[in-house]
Amino acid sequence: MTDSRAPVDDLATILGVVGDLVAAVRPDQWDAPTPCPEWNVRELVAHLVIGHDLFTGILRGEAAVGPGGLDPKNRDVLGDDPAGAYRRATAGLLAAFRRPGALERIVEVPAGAVPGIAAVHLRAVEELVHGWDLARAIGGQVRFPEGIVERELEFSRGKLAELPPDRRPFGPPQPVPDDAPPLDRLVALLGRSVDAAGRTRPVTDG
Repeated sequence: MTDSRAPVDDLATILGVVGDLVAAVRPDQWDAPTPCPEWNVRELVAHLVIGHDLFTGILRGEAAVGPGGLDPKNRDVLGDDPAGAYRRATAGLLAAFRRPGALERIVEVPAGAVPGIAAVHLRAVEELVHGWDLARAIGGQVRFPEGIVERELEFSRGKLAELPPDRRPFGPPQPVPDDAPPLDRLVALLGRSVDAAGRTRPVTDG
């Protein structure tokens, strides 16, 4: 039988990897551009923190983010300690997902009404893609275990089949070799351009 806690454990691993990337951002890199053309590095990290707080509030039945609060240009959620802000937000998110019954409840997230277990996958995919964005922006390496990425790639393929033809908010899938690492295949599926020089270097796991 599949352990229902496994997706949350996968998410915790992903969040730890991205947290290490956030901690590695140099002071002169916070204004650097990212593969998300509307956001620089600081805004990208703020977007993740806001998303974590939003899902935490939803899971707890609270309104965590007010109108206009989802735009990282409108709020300073990082302060003088971006890495600490990120760690705080991820700790709250994981605690909310680990509350009894959280994975079975239906919750209303920006993507629509989904069971809590699907919300875990949505956050995991968000972190994987934006972790890739962040690594590209700062010249870092993402160390996501391949097995975890493969599971989220399978989830994403299934969810994309449910979207309208325009795939909003995702761009059209981009070409990538069949033997590319799972993370490259995931970001390409969701509209990122991947070239050979920009390949990520994943970690192998079971």
